[in-house]
Amino acid sequence: MTGMLRRGLGSHLKEHQLELLAGAAVGIAGAGGLGSNCAAMLVRSGIRNLVLADHDHVEPSNLNRQWFTPQQVGKPKVRALADNLYALEPELVLSVHQVRIDRTLLHDLFGSCSVVVEAVDDAATKSMIVSYCMEHGIFFVSASGMGGWGGPGMQVRGVRNAGVVVGDMQTAVVSGVPPMAPRVQMAAAMQADAVLCRILGPCVTADCIREQE
Repeated sequence: MTGMLRRGLGSHLKEHQLELLAGAAVGIAGAGGLGSNCAAMLVRSGIRNLVLADHDHVEPSNLNRQWFTPQQVGKPKVRALADNLYALEPELVLSVHQVRIDRTLLHDLFGSCSVVVEAVDDAATKSMIVSYCMEHGIFFVSASGMGGWGGPGMQVRGVRNAGVVVGDMQTAVVSGVPPMAPRVQMAAAMQADAVLCRILGPCVTADCIREQE
């Protein structure tokens, strides 16, 4: 990764950390409220290899929480997201797939990834992605519970050292409990943070604290 983003990150991260991030392949299953925002945060953090998969198109109802603009309404989400990510970092390596994710495609889509972000709405598809990752030793980052506003506190739960689930674990998006930008993006940020933890390891260590003093 070169250019202004790389130079800026170099003010905060060491060279070997930048190389770890640049060398990781991260899959994003879903390009909606979780996936689009998580992808943006990962690119801003130094990830440069992403696999994007989603079958849907940008709709006006998406704009309240997803990382798209009104000018992109009607475009495939993965294509619009790729355009936005390239605007952040032109030298990204993106593998873009406008497909409905099913079991027959999982290996071709995410088999080369070291981490997969589960960012879909459908419960059956969520379970399918997580099961595939656990079967193939791919670390997954899933999400559960982010509806409405002012709800229960967000948390991170480990799943048998195979992945993590983020969210409040209870507040589903249903009638009267809409998907709103603050909590959806909170969950997306927690997913991105979990990916960084997986790739870079813990940040708050004695050595890290000493270097900041």
